[in-house]
Amino acid sequence: MSRVLVVDDEPQLLRALGISLRARGHEVELAASGTAALDLAGRVPLDLIILDLGLPDLDGVEVVRALRGWSTTPIIVLSARDAQADKVAALDAGADDYMTKPFGMDELLARIRAALRRATPELEAPVVSMGRNSIDLSAKRVSNQDGEVRLTPTEWQLLELLVRNAGKLVSQRQILQTVWGPAYTTETNYLRVYLAQLRRKLEDDPSRPRYLITEPGMGYRFEPDV
Repeated sequence: MSRVLVVDDEPQLLRALGISLRARGHEVELAASGTAALDLAGRVPLDLIILDLGLPDLDGVEVVRALRGWSTTPIIVLSARDAQADKVAALDAGADDYMTKPFGMDELLARIRAALRRATPELEAPVVSMGRNSIDLSAKRVSNQDGEVRLTPTEWQLLELLVRNAGKLVSQRQILQTVWGPAYTTETNYLRVYLAQLRRKLEDDPSRPRYLITEPGMGYRFEPDV
């Protein structure tokens, strides 16, 4: 059983999410403002936070920053704001995922499960399966039944970053800064080119990727085999 804090100033949505999550076995805390959310998060052990950005007292991005000052609890932003700048700001502030309203409950539940899985401490698996490919993080190589898959150093850095954050949305800015450096944080064309190259080498159908997923306007995620 996980304890989830839902933060939203819409009473009907707050109530509906509380009912849905409790029906699926979660303990639920509710807050209608950023101040109340920070107070609860400081007093109650939480496993996950679902946070709206349009709060009456504090902007949701500021709430994310405040939480990240002392908490590693996964944060899923659930907001009507669909502009790329809002998504990037929330992710750069420390949110783990971002969904726009209106939303599907099944998708939200799936993202909750994924966030909780990522937050569960596990021994790092040095070898990760990607369909017919095997990614060896220790040896820094990819292989399959046909032999080794040749990757450039940049392709490997990009793949390794996504794989080590399996299931987690990694923002464009974070990828560019980590792989290419601070001077390249606006060069999003680099990402399109290199992701296309990795998909050609590793996906069974590069036009319909199963593992290297694009979240438009936000970033990319690696979806591991279940």
